[in-house]
Amino acid sequence: MTIRVMLVDDHAVVREGLRALLSKENDIEVAGEAGSAAELMEQVDKVRPEVVVMDLQLGNGPNGIEATKELLQRRPELKVVVLSMFDDRHLIFRALSAGAKGYVLKRAGIEELTQAIRLVAKGEAYLDPQIARQVVEGLQEGLPQGEENDGSEVELTEREMEVLRLVAEGLTNAEIARRLFISVKTVQAHRANLMQKLGLHDRVELVKYAIKKGILKL
Repeated sequence: MTIRVMLVDDHAVVREGLRALLSKENDIEVAGEAGSAAELMEQVDKVRPEVVVMDLQLGNGPNGIEATKELLQRRPELKVVVLSMFDDRHLIFRALSAGAKGYVLKRAGIEELTQAIRLVAKGEAYLDPQIARQVVEGLQEGLPQGEENDGSEVELTEREMEVLRLVAEGLTNAEIARRLFISVKTVQAHRANLMQKLGLHDRVELVKYAIKKGILKL
């Protein structure tokens, strides 16, 4: 199945470069482009993307965070991956709070972006490994005193605990599989079980849970 992607960046040369790189992927189609939030809103219904790759700086008009909020109010089924040069934790959290399901740094390789696109298209979340630690630290600092011990206890198996810790550390399914000497499908099954048991929906929520319960140590 081909994933329809829309690129939003105010630099045409960046969009052209991304289009050229993504066109090499058999399962990804760049269905449209926009250079501003206004252009995005104009074209999104015509383009019908599944995933929007969003820059945070869009020149004049709303920025990428504001554009993400407006876009998801109109089309809540869409998935947004932020592609940004900024690794500031406050911007990262603002983007995630706006509804973005992925955050990739522009200095990352195309493999990171394609992985993020594929994961969010399936309903998962993706954080660039280079910023995962900042997200963890930000969540830790933002926890109210004493919150780490509240809530109902959920019984996890030893293997589920291992998978939870590695997911929270920012490892991909393939990396976890190699680390634990199990298959990627087994990792995916453990993640699905974790989500169901804990009532969580994405990696950011798993990270927060791991910190609250002391599973993830910085």
